[in-house]
Amino acid sequence: MSLLDLHRVAAIERRIYDFPWSEGNFRDSLKAGHEGWLLESIEMPGKLRAYALLMWIVDEIHLLNISVSADEQGRGLGRALMDWIMQHCFEEGAQSILLEVRPSNHAARRLYAACGFEQIGTRRGYYPSRSGAREDAWVLRCRLGAEHP
Repeated sequence: MSLLDLHRVAAIERRIYDFPWSEGNFRDSLKAGHEGWLLESIEMPGKLRAYALLMWIVDEIHLLNISVSADEQGRGLGRALMDWIMQHCFEEGAQSILLEVRPSNHAARRLYAACGFEQIGTRRGYYPSRSGAREDAWVLRCRLGAEHP
């Protein structure tokens, strides 16, 4: 992912989330040195299917954002991207991956469980919600190693 990709990334964000990251959020992350990855269509060059943003903290990864375009969801792309991220991070020396997820995001929770993530904590009132109240975030971790990249 580069700064030139941010308009496409932000467009997907706006379509799939009630509270999307802004183009500025992505720009700030890239400028801070975080890794951004894109999954593009082979059949339709330039069509963005999914993306991820990672922050390295010594030998641990914080998965800041992983998303699949609305018209591509349900096709296994989230799992494929997650598998690639886990392999890539393991090969680069990461010992584990951390992330936050909304308890109400059942599809993401199923994906993370299938990838070996376990809940290690809760961040109270972390996410905004439509009701005006705030939703907790579950903090998940997956240890990388021989059985998990």
